[in-house]
Amino acid sequence: MSQTGDDRGPATAAFEPEPDAPAAPTAAPRAASGARTAATGGEGGIGALLASVQFRRLWLGQIFSQLADKFYIVLMVFLIAQYWVTDNPANPALVDAAAAIRIDLETRAQVITLMATGIYVANTIPAILLGTVAGVWADRWPKRKVMVASNALRAGLLLLAPLCLLPGPVWLGLSWGYWALVGMTFLESVLTQFFAPAEQAMLPLLVPSGQLLAANSVYQATSMAATIVGFAVGDPVLRLLQKGLAQVGIPGGEFVLLPLCYGLAAVAIAGITFEEPVRIPRSISVWEEIGEGVQVLRERRSVRAAMIQLVLLYSLLAALYVLAISLAATIESLGPTGFGILLAASGVGLALGALAVAQMGERFNRRLLGTSGLGVVACCLVLLGQARGQLVPTLALCALLGVGAAVLAIPAQTTIQEDTPEDQRGKVFGLQNNLINIALSLPLVLAGAVVSRYGLLPVLWGLAGIALLTALLEQPWRRC
Repeated sequence: MSQTGDDRGPATAAFEPEPDAPAAPTAAPRAASGARTAATGGEGGIGALLASVQFRRLWLGQIFSQLADKFYIVLMVFLIAQYWVTDNPANPALVDAAAAIRIDLETRAQVITLMATGIYVANTIPAILLGTVAGVWADRWPKRKVMVASNALRAGLLLLAPLCLLPGPVWLGLSWGYWALVGMTFLESVLTQFFAPAEQAMLPLLVPSGQLLAANSVYQATSMAATIVGFAVGDPVLRLLQKGLAQVGIPGGEFVLLPLCYGLAAVAIAGITFEEPVRIPRSISVWEEIGEGVQVLRERRSVRAAMIQLVLLYSLLAALYVLAISLAATIESLGPTGFGILLAASGVGLALGALAVAQMGERFNRRLLGTSGLGVVACCLVLLGQARGQLVPTLALCALLGVGAAVLAIPAQTTIQEDTPEDQRGKVFGLQNNLINIALSLPLVLAGAVVSRYGLLPVLWGLAGIALLTALLEQPWRRC
């Protein structure tokens, strides 16, 4: 995937939009939201944003890609349950593996969970290890081509999934097909690492600064909706395709959905027409370019502060995923298995908060929005401890916590996009994705053990204290 140039020469390094495309925002920080809108001539709000054909194509690509990412996990669990876990879960290799991590294998569901863990690990490792490196290449290569190629390759990779059902050798007590799915998941995650920073860096090229906050709000709401819809309807859709196509003589209908979604994402993004800045080839190493991305964080306080806020927020949300089980256990009508209801409530709140920020966010100071979001999250964490055992107050607080998360995350993401130099965005977003994936992983490992030792209430208060301290360190009373 090489950089494509044109006949204008290296001097034409600035982005020159087509007549119907908005100008790219400058990288310099803005003083206030009013000046930010006036400087670009952009109008805030979702209506003005959706009037852009180029944004709609990028957004459509995001919708299909996000849905495919969620359907992928559902498909892997579906295949494990359909083809590799029988009614008799006794498998010596699995029993030994479960004993090593102190898990009982008494039911079929527990076996499925253990085998699905291998898929989750394969999906997580590239996200932790390759995000920053992939961000460097997202700066070196044309971003639109990176996104198209990533989705097209993922579609092609999933076309090979039916081969994993063929009979073959057994490795470590499990069919070769299962290990092939683990390897496929690893490769799919590697391709995703290239897509993510390219997509984040492309958004400010297509959207004027006055509409960037609304664009990030739409993206956040879409991401949350795709998570809810993808996990909720994934299994029924796969079963419907499997049975429906089987009735017309086409086996393997469950394998159609993912290549279709990734393919539609590639087609939508390929339709975007704009010229990216011409890249002058550089002889420095990948590690030196990563150092340049770190230098951006050192030199630009606004970018550094926004990234710290995002990493903290995702750490808190990851911890909440674990704490939701304990919270649900205190509610008689839910029980520990009903924790998904609490997470869904926070998801609904996040989506509503994203829509509110899209419509009204430009009226407020970015620092004030971020601090307000952290304050709302901190208060909700404290009150969740007081509302233990009460369903309605807990649901309301989870939804309000989601609103606070949106009020924090969207302005922070917008600040990073605006205040990062255009030629450094891929590196910075790659680094951001790396840190966020670590922030999502560590609390999942630690939160359960900490709750077991100290109890739910002290952990909620501790997390609230961290959020409140971070909000005060931002010094919201200062003028931007």
